[in-house]
Order: sequence, then C-alpha cells, then structure tokens
Amino acid sequence: MPPALSLAVQYGAPAPELPRWRLRRWVRHAVDGVARARLRGGGKRGARRPGFGAAALTLRLVDAQEGQELNRAYRGRDYATNVLTFEYGVDPSGTAGGDIVLCLPVLRREAEEQQKTLLDHAAHLAVHGVLHALGYDHIEAGQAREMESLEIDILGKLGIADPYRA
Repeated sequence: MPPALSLAVQYGAPAPELPRWRLRRWVRHAVDGVARARLRGGGKRGARRPGFGAAALTLRLVDAQEGQELNRAYRGRDYATNVLTFEYGVDPSGTAGGDIVLCLPVLRREAEEQQKTLLDHAAHLAVHGVLHALGYDHIEAGQAREMESLEIDILGKLGIADPYRA
C-alpha cells in the first residue's frame, strides 16, 4: 500500500501551467518511488534512512525575490536558486515532513538554457525536492548516484527523459 500523502500547494507567484493536479501527480510519483526503493532495500544508504508510512509536504512556487530571500536566509547564498528543500524528518507517527520551494523564474530560465520543456524541468525539480524531503542527498558521489538513479526511474514512469543525459 502506498504511503499516505498530504500535500499543500502554495502559489507565491502565478503559474497557470503548473496546476495543483499536475504538481500532486509529480509528488505522488516521487513518494511512491521512494517507497518502492525502500521495499527493494534502497541500497546501503537507503537502508539507513528511517521508514515512513505517510508524507506531509508543502510545495511552494515563488518569484525571484522570495527565492533569493529564502536562499539567503537559510543557505547564506544571495541569489535565487531553482529548488530549496527543508527536510523535517520522520515524526513518531511515521510521517515524513518537508517543505519544497520552486523558484519559477529560475526554472523557466534553466529550461530554456537546457532546451527542455518547462513541464519536464519543473517535474524533475519537484521530484528532486521530494527526494530531499524524504532523506536523500547528493553530497557524496555514492549518494548522488543513488539519488539520480531514483530520479531517473521516477521521471521515466512519468514519461520524462533522463534529465542527466547530455
């Protein structure tokens, strides 16, 4: 049985091309993908992550100003970045929590520069943010390979090409 999902979507900036149903679909696929990976053993790193029976996430879409303010306040970097994730861990009831912030102007610029559709790029970064919220990271090479592999698998199930392929 897939983990329960509570998802709040907040629009700090208009994004008519990213309706709630679309964002929910991407987040749902990411949560299910993580659950599947953990059932398979999730690799050595995945085995150390706490399990979860539910996910309570917030996805906020922001403009460049809010993206820059959040990045400066929480990461000490004075520029807007594509995605910020705040991971809260798993509470005693087994619910994993996190907040994911997508900065729309950065997503739009990167999609154009990388010659990707906005929807494919936004889906990738939403999935990326959910994985961070559920305990994945890419600081070390092994972590990066594991996380990227899971992203590729989840995006493939959504019909989206490997975002890391040159």
